[in-house]
Amino acid sequence: MNAAPMFALPPLAGARVLITNDDGIHAPGLKVLESVALALGMEAWVVAPETEQSGAGHSLTLHRPLRWRQAGERRFGVEGTPTDCVLLAINKFMAEAKPDLLLSGVNRGANMGDDVTYSGTIAAAMEGTLLGVPSIAVSQVFTPQEPVKWRTAEVHAPEIIRRLCARGWPAEVLMSVNFPDVPAAAVKGVALAPQGHHKVGDNLVERIDPRGRPYIWIGSLHAGSPLAEGTDMERNGAGWATVTPLSVNLTHRATLDHLAGAFDAVRAS
Repeated sequence: MNAAPMFALPPLAGARVLITNDDGIHAPGLKVLESVALALGMEAWVVAPETEQSGAGHSLTLHRPLRWRQAGERRFGVEGTPTDCVLLAINKFMAEAKPDLLLSGVNRGANMGDDVTYSGTIAAAMEGTLLGVPSIAVSQVFTPQEPVKWRTAEVHAPEIIRRLCARGWPAEVLMSVNFPDVPAAAVKGVALAPQGHHKVGDNLVERIDPRGRPYIWIGSLHAGSPLAEGTDMERNGAGWATVTPLSVNLTHRATLDHLAGAFDAVRAS
């Protein structure tokens, strides 16, 4: 099997970067990522949803028109999903010259384990990857009822992005970076870690509204769920910034090999 082609990334100083998110164009994490791009000397274009799109996954708006507004120089708000934003940015707003890099985030909350299948932050990076743009999703873990430690991502993201882009990665892969819920000075380092497993959403909270009608909130991860050693969630919980390569090709090659020959006797009637 031939090796997958690698993304070719130019020097970051002066490169064009598309910045997006799923928390919305007014989100503080978006401002943090803009400051990271400026620290790297990049020409930043911001195309983000007008409203929060957390949990939107890799969804497209197909049954209503997409509308946008220009919110400043190289800055656009889109009434749509993160995927919509990336499509419009690359095919319309930046059509004269495709971005050299896409940065998605900084997300308010983790994107690790099974979260990546729901995440609009990851989906934006996935769409960028599918459109031929090297893409990095950036997320900041936080504790509810406590201030988000945005400074942690702001301090450490530039060097991680710089090192990733200097090394490069395969063209079917996006990079997911998660910063731990600790002050910037307390980050232990950077750990390459595989995607772990935890299931969010099983904890359903059922209540009754003032009109007597039942409703349900989809809850968070059950407390005490085990975390496999060395995975993104375990390393991040121990104070490390984690870097996880994610493939946009979901084919499980080992199972393809396992099933070889299983259907040889099947013929069209």
